[in-house]
Amino acid sequence: MAKKKDSFKRRRISGDLVEKAGSLDAGPQQKVDEKVVTEDSSSRRKAELLQAESEVHSDGEDIDDTTVRNDGRYRNKQRCLTLCSRGVTARYRHLLEDLRTLMPHHKKESKLDPGEDGVGQAVSDICEMRSCNTTMFLECRKRQDAYMWLGRVGGQSPGPSVRFHVTNIHTMDELRLTGNCMKGSRPIMTFDESFGRVDHLKLLKELFIDTFGTPRGHPKSKPFVDRVMAFCYADNRIWVRNYQVIEEQPSNAKEAHQIKKNSGREEATSMVEIGPRFVLNPIRIFRGSFGGQTLFQNPDFVSPNEIRSLERKSKGSQYDQRKNSQKERHERKSQLVLPEDPLKSVFR
Repeated sequence: MAKKKDSFKRRRISGDLVEKAGSLDAGPQQKVDEKVVTEDSSSRRKAELLQAESEVHSDGEDIDDTTVRNDGRYRNKQRCLTLCSRGVTARYRHLLEDLRTLMPHHKKESKLDPGEDGVGQAVSDICEMRSCNTTMFLECRKRQDAYMWLGRVGGQSPGPSVRFHVTNIHTMDELRLTGNCMKGSRPIMTFDESFGRVDHLKLLKELFIDTFGTPRGHPKSKPFVDRVMAFCYADNRIWVRNYQVIEEQPSNAKEAHQIKKNSGREEATSMVEIGPRFVLNPIRIFRGSFGGQTLFQNPDFVSPNEIRSLERKSKGSQYDQRKNSQKERHERKSQLVLPEDPLKSVFR
């Protein structure tokens, strides 16, 4: 009985070994077959995509050859260095923080104390260490004047760069506007028609796009477009505004019919300002980074130091006029004294 059991076990073990050997022999062939199937399916998908594209072209739709096809990868690796100078006031510091919230591709740096080499060399060195190709430097003079530098840095030929005088600053916390967009969303950048007509504004337009435009596919950006950043040129200045795009659903059928009749859409689109607000007065455009050959100089720009000097002179002239009028009044009073009458003591 024991011999029968041992023989049965041996037969079972030998059968298992034969099955395993057969599976090992069939394994590579099975893997090759699976690989061929996956290659066939991938080639089939590519053929279907090519056929769909050819059908789109055959329908008569014109597709621009310059259109960038998005494959989901982060290719346009724009990094903007944002920093300010030492001694900046609270208002200008809050403005820089508001701009940082609108730029998910920014690189934050602490306050800069320029040395003997100047601001340009220090900012260029920091950009090289942080792998940034654009910069936004907010400079404060005399704790009351704000100047903004925008420019391209790095590479074999850095530049151009531009210096603005920043005025009429209103931050988000100060305005308390009702607009509220998603943090990290990409903006729709709109420019006045002057940016396509005036030469130096064409250059500024490209700098604004590189600085404030969020690159497609950035890891910190959101795949939504719910805000508009507007740049308008008026009074030789650039007025910057930021708006939220709101699509309102109609409350009833009558309102929906009216909206569709007016705009041709079922939803009403409106814009609400978010902030911040500021005005840029261009001073000079340089060929290089923070210096170099002057490409444009604003002839209408007047330094705030000169404006304050003229105000002090006007106040000084007012003081001189007041003192001169007092002197003339005393002279008139002295001339109005009546002469003494010689017959006054005769009839006493």
